[in-house]
Amino acid sequence: MNDKYSLAKCAQYGRRLATRLCDQHFGSEPTATLDGPAVLKFTPIRQLNLLVVRQLLGQWQSETAHLRSPYFDFEAPPVQAALTQFMNVLSRYISLSRGAFEPLLAQAAADTLTIVADPAASFQRLILGSAETFTPQELRANLRYIDVDKAFYEGFVDSLPASSELSRDFLTHRFELYHAANYKAHQPMQRLVTEFSALLPLTAADLLEDGPVSTTTVSAVPAVEPQSASVPEVAAPEVVPVAVPTFVAAPAAVVQPPVAATIPVPAPPTVSPEPAAPVPIRPVPTPETASVPLHEKLKASQPSAAPLAETLRASAAPSQVAERPGPKVETLREAISINQRFSFINELFNGENMDYHATIQHLDSLTTADQARAYVLGDLSQRYDWSRKEEHVNKLLKLIERKFA
Repeated sequence: MNDKYSLAKCAQYGRRLATRLCDQHFGSEPTATLDGPAVLKFTPIRQLNLLVVRQLLGQWQSETAHLRSPYFDFEAPPVQAALTQFMNVLSRYISLSRGAFEPLLAQAAADTLTIVADPAASFQRLILGSAETFTPQELRANLRYIDVDKAFYEGFVDSLPASSELSRDFLTHRFELYHAANYKAHQPMQRLVTEFSALLPLTAADLLEDGPVSTTTVSAVPAVEPQSASVPEVAAPEVVPVAVPTFVAAPAAVVQPPVAATIPVPAPPTVSPEPAAPVPIRPVPTPETASVPLHEKLKASQPSAAPLAETLRASAAPSQVAERPGPKVETLREAISINQRFSFINELFNGENMDYHATIQHLDSLTTADQARAYVLGDLSQRYDWSRKEEHVNKLLKLIERKFA
């Protein structure tokens, strides 16, 4: 989870791999084409082949979207059934030339690596697509094109509430929580890299944002078995290593130890003998003065002091200035970090994700800070018994202050 992979490097490797595999397959027959079964078996990496088929389905859906007419009802159930049957027949007559197949293969390779490199982006791109609402059944249907980490995504769909429709925004935030809690269940990148390296040399470090560029040549890679006649091997260009500049640290400045200042000690004063001072004679208290309480005498002899509340207010003023809330935020949902979200869900909402999301959505809909504070300190505090949750409640209130600042 700490590794940060570069999606640009994944895409670059996908283009190089697609060029190499197409050179091997179409080299001797530039006009050859691929049908559906050949696409599904084009590489030994099943996920890569499935994502090519997924793109073909997307092309079909894009083309059928243009089948609209003011004269005919294309949404009628019989018409939709006929279109589905037509698609089933057409899928048995796929014909891909190199020019059409190579970009699909390059994108599929990049998407396959991204499934492990960036699961959140893959979830939105490969499973959600462009739709805005989903049912659990529709999400499960979209999983038929997922092979890498399929159990991970199936577990997420199983964790969803049995609702008729789920919004894209809800699913995105729900997946963030699920991924943060279960990221260790992901397939390691090294396993996928090993499969790709059998086709074109690749290491996990090659895909890191700050990783080195692989200097392994591609001449030693075994050729992929072509689907047609034997194809001569085409050597890929040698990768030139990138020189990494060496940074020399500047010598640290020498810090001299501080020299203690010499403080002159004044000589003791010379005391001249003085005649002994006469001992003052204290007046004997009269009955009137003896009856006055001691604290009244002290009050009369001391200047009037400020009230305690004023003293505390004056002493608390600097700390209040130092603890001013942060910059204004537009919405609480965007201002709350993932760690804070987990903390609020576990500590304030007893682990209930739906209650948390509904509460934050309601707080964002309020128009004044007073309404939000009253809702938190009144309704929510009583409903979830926040009497011993002062720390987390105060954090939520500070975020509310920033929203209405």
